[in-house]
Amino acid sequence: MLRTLLAGSAVLLSACSATAQTLPAPPVESVRTGAFQDPDLRESSGVARSRLLPRILFTINDSGNEPIIFATDSSGRPIGRWLIPGTRNRDWEAIAVGTCPAGSCIYVGDTGDNRERKKFVTIYRVREPARLERFRGAADPTPIDLDTLQLRYPDGPHDTEAMWVDGDGALSLVTKGRTGGILLFRVPAAAWEAHGTITATRIQQLPITPDQAAGRWVTDAALAPDGSRVAIRTYTEIYFFPVLPAGRLGTPTSRCNVAGLEPQGEGVDWLDSARLILTSEAPFPAMAGPIHVIRCGA
Repeated sequence: MLRTLLAGSAVLLSACSATAQTLPAPPVESVRTGAFQDPDLRESSGVARSRLLPRILFTINDSGNEPIIFATDSSGRPIGRWLIPGTRNRDWEAIAVGTCPAGSCIYVGDTGDNRERKKFVTIYRVREPARLERFRGAADPTPIDLDTLQLRYPDGPHDTEAMWVDGDGALSLVTKGRTGGILLFRVPAAAWEAHGTITATRIQQLPITPDQAAGRWVTDAALAPDGSRVAIRTYTEIYFFPVLPAGRLGTPTSRCNVAGLEPQGEGVDWLDSARLILTSEAPFPAMAGPIHVIRCGA
């Protein structure tokens, strides 16, 4: 009997130890740098660091708002806003900055679909301004170069809030996880030259178990500056995936626990090779969405 109890205790201790080892660690550094101060920016649904304007961040509101890209900094100070002509904000949920024929572009994903009923979703691409005049209502001689891409998923509609652009201009999208697991899709750069609705290619199912109660729905993603790994965030965790050939992702190398840091974490991007910027939607009309800079271990 004693031998059985000891054996059972050893198994339990081993299981507890294994569980403890797999729990995500909190950030090794975390600083609340500010909150969005623009009174019209209450439903920030993503963040992207400018590649041309030092210390400038881009963000967007989600469904039911005007098709505006907001410029801010890490303190949340409003720098300006750009109403994008020829676009519509049905449910803007993703924003990224990446390679395009014009050099650097801002990509906006009108990809939100809470009920997962849309036959297709839309991605907008505009040349990234090299000056702030366009965000301040002043004349800017640089062409806008607006491109529009309609795409569908091969297995039916998905709610998607995470998107990044590879170095070759290919687009990667990760579903939120409402149904069918958390899936990675890819759209080649050449799709922007095609006509009609494009069908994205399903690449793989990611090893993230969706759990709404645990806050484990994917809300954003970002490619590291050197292109070697991707940070995929949920409301409570950040997963770090190595990038493999053909747009695939390897086994996550680490996780970072950000539970309780934000009321509704929606955005992530890399500030440099080690630090991430996190943004959140405002939980209540009287509050502002906070902004954090963090560094995770490993």
